Amino acid sequence: MSPLAFVFSGQGAQYAGMGKSLYDGSAAARMVFDGYEALRPGLLDLCFAGSDEDLKDTRNTQPCIFAVSLAAAVALGERGVFPYALAGFSLGEVTALAFGGAFSAPDAFTLVTRRGVLMAEAAGQSNSSMAAVMKLSAVEVERLAARFSHIYPVNYNSPGQTVVAGDVEELKAFGAAVKEAGGRAIPLKVGGGFHSPYMQTAATAFGQELEKAEIRSLQYPVYANLTARPYEDDVVETLTKQMTSPVRWQETIEHMVADGVTTFIEVGPGKTLKGLIEKCTDQATALHVEDMESLEATITALSGGRAR
Repeated sequence: MSPLAFVFSGQGAQYAGMGKSLYDGSAAARMVFDGYEALRPGLLDLCFAGSDEDLKDTRNTQPCIFAVSLAAAVALGERGVFPYALAGFSLGEVTALAFGGAFSAPDAFTLVTRRGVLMAEAAGQSNSSMAAVMKLSAVEVERLAARFSHIYPVNYNSPGQTVVAGDVEELKAFGAAVKEAGGRAIPLKVGGGFHSPYMQTAATAFGQELEKAEIRSLQYPVYANLTARPYEDDVVETLTKQMTSPVRWQETIEHMVADGVTTFIEVGPGKTLKGLIEKCTDQATALHVEDMESLEATITALSGGRAR
């Protein structure tokens, strides 16, 4: 099997019912879910039956996506599929580090739950949100953002897609400027202006949590959003800075391809990362696993058949 990477979904990918198919169809996935349900009773109900409003709450979003993503990854392992390298988008980077062995399963869940709380608290101190800018280059988005006091390019997703964080009122004016320039600004289903200065208090507090955590040696290369390169012995510093720094996703995918990855599997709810990868490179295949149907399709594709 050619070198493949697991890439873990980020916040915004959540939806009601996510993970239920994996829970019902995979013993390995069920074990992951049951373990985290024991740590946070009610988690399964949130994943499987939570409202859009409940799932948009960052305090719920992060542990729910984390659990679903790890369940999808272990379901692949149950079928004999293992990665060559790992990466994750924002929250997904914590999931990648957990799957890669940096933290024990309970510690990882405690950290990601705490991260969600801290980011929600930081978001509550400002009237901020995020928007994806389509059809404009990153350079053009940066130029437009520079005209505003509180608009920050924060996710460099793919050619023609850059996400900004900013003040809600300024985002409206920024959206008008984007439209005038020939682009389109799409509001995101998130609870704050992440990966921007709005998250400084959360980053400081999360860094203190990481300092207390037991961090183990990684079993796989994990590519960092901050640098677009694999982690070295810098988990605390890199993961702390990640919260206030842009996600360099396009560069990450390009570096992973250059380092030999030929197949990417997005593990977790949705297939946003799969779509971004297909826009970033034509030198690799992108698949996804979020339920039993997509798991079977991915297994078929990896074995040389045609994915559904």
